[in-house]
Amino acid sequence: MTAYDVGLLILRVVLGLTMAAHGYNKFFGKGGLKGTAGWFDSMGMKPGMFHARVAATTEMAAGLGLAVGLLTPIPAAGFVALMFVAAWTVHKANGFFIVKEGWEYNLVLAASAVGIATTGAGKLSLDYALLRNSAVYDYLHGWWGLAIAAVLGLAGGIGQLVIFYRPPAKQSA
Repeated sequence: MTAYDVGLLILRVVLGLTMAAHGYNKFFGKGGLKGTAGWFDSMGMKPGMFHARVAATTEMAAGLGLAVGLLTPIPAAGFVALMFVAAWTVHKANGFFIVKEGWEYNLVLAASAVGIATTGAGKLSLDYALLRNSAVYDYLHGWWGLAIAAVLGLAGGIGQLVIFYRPPAKQSA
């Protein structure tokens, strides 16, 4: 075990559990799924209940998957899709900086997940423990990890927006 592996573990766990907490909050926080569904409907992600369930489930699965380092590029792709959709639907109009509710935080979460997919989850991961001696392991890091996380994530996010996003009409004053 090296400091590199411990550093990756810390990053994976903090990043993953942060995302999982967002999913948990959508399920069980104030307002629960019903409140989340209403919010999604109001921003143009219809049907809201469907998107509330998908977002909450994906946040929890991607977060926990990244935290334990299981098939790492796949949960990283989940981060990319989630953060792309969030940045586009909620934060884009606010500019870059998080202090003005911009898309800065979305970028940091997505890029961090892609970075982990590129380096690999490290020796303190389920990828290493379960798959290091299999042919699959070579696809869980390096250029393949980067490509899977970025391409699959962007395809998922863009696809969701194209199929479901209908921004509400702006009201004139």
